[in-house]
Amino acid sequence: MSADEPFISLRNVRKVYRAKGTEFLAVSDVTMDVREGELVSLVGPSGCGKTTVLKILAGLHEADGGTIKIGTSKTPFDPARDIGMVFQQALLLKWRTILDNVLLPAEIVGLPMKAARTRARDLLNLVGLAGYEDKYPQQLSGGMQQRTAIARAFIHDPKLILMDEPFGALDALTREQMNLEMLRIWRESGKTILFVTHSIQEAVFLASHCAVLTAGPARMAEYFPIDLPFPRALAIKTTDEFGAYARRIYARLGLSADA
Repeated sequence: MSADEPFISLRNVRKVYRAKGTEFLAVSDVTMDVREGELVSLVGPSGCGKTTVLKILAGLHEADGGTIKIGTSKTPFDPARDIGMVFQQALLLKWRTILDNVLLPAEIVGLPMKAARTRARDLLNLVGLAGYEDKYPQQLSGGMQQRTAIARAFIHDPKLILMDEPFGALDALTREQMNLEMLRIWRESGKTILFVTHSIQEAVFLASHCAVLTAGPARMAEYFPIDLPFPRALAIKTTDEFGAYARRIYARLGLSADA
């Protein structure tokens, strides 16, 4: 893949939901390029269409306009095998152990299970859950369940990880810790990640690039790189540079950072 060739290319993407003779414009105009290995945050108010954009990329919804391109002719992209998803709730099966929850996508796509079990254990180690393989979801905290969900999303070695407000249901302190873990996992895995959030602080802290979406229907207000050094520690949130990015997003959303 050329260094200048985007892994994901969206041009004027539009989505209309139709039900009972009515139409609802959920996404009016989204355009952006994502390079391989980037972590892109999609930030905007609740209900602005962020999740709809992820569902279009996942192939769960068809766009009603615009063009969508994922991968290249040299690296064909199959949504059924090349996407991993993490949701706001971990959605673990309570009757399966943590290891078996992680293995579920491998079973669905028919991967060789001996190798998949080895990979699952490696992923649980990556997300800090070594030793919890035989536990059940109800025996884990909310943050640990989300770590399991992240490992599950990686099990089939997808090219693209889509994350829909995965830490939104966690308490503030756990969320901060999970942000640090997310950066570590991303840096170690080298995966391309799109991360939906309504938290401006989270969007700036995690991302290599940030897409700001306006209130629904979603329209791309701005798409720009976050030029803060990696690795990032929580202390970076107190810097002027971090504050400048946060104020830039507030301004694009028509909000005052001082309000």
